[in-house]
Amino acid sequence: MRFPTLPTRLAAVLLAPILLFATVSAQAQSAPAVPLDQAVIKMRLHKGVSMDEAVSSMKLRANMLNMKLVAHLPLSKQIKAMGHKARRMEVFEFCNPLTAQKMVESNIDFAAYLPCRIALVEDEHGQGWLVMTDLNRIIRGAHLGPKLKAEAEHVRSVLHKIMKAGATGSL
Repeated sequence: MRFPTLPTRLAAVLLAPILLFATVSAQAQSAPAVPLDQAVIKMRLHKGVSMDEAVSSMKLRANMLNMKLVAHLPLSKQIKAMGHKARRMEVFEFCNPLTAQKMVESNIDFAAYLPCRIALVEDEHGQGWLVMTDLNRIIRGAHLGPKLKAEAEHVRSVLHKIMKAGATGSL
């Protein structure tokens, strides 16, 4: 049996990460991209529902369903404070802290999706929209036990109810 020489072994060690990176990069580039509109859920505010009414309805419904509003980011106000024009854009972050903890303990990658966000966005025609990540795709792709999957599905259901309340102006 013949062993590789030191320069051959050294070349192999140095080239392995480069070849691995090239392989992973090629695989990532060949993977089909998910169109952005298929990765989110959008609800148009119903006729006659103002954006302020939508916000009030979402907050009330979240409270009724024991979902905590843990943050509010009025991005358009910040943009205006910086001297730029901006249509209304706000992000509302909701969370069930105990479920969030379980999800992250199950898989640390879930931390990237916390807390759950619903954005209120005004389009170029002045129409208000509620937009959030499609949690169905995330839940389907996760390896969750039955109990944790049920909790994740419950959170998803509650967020849909919050969005619907906002879109319809329901109290």
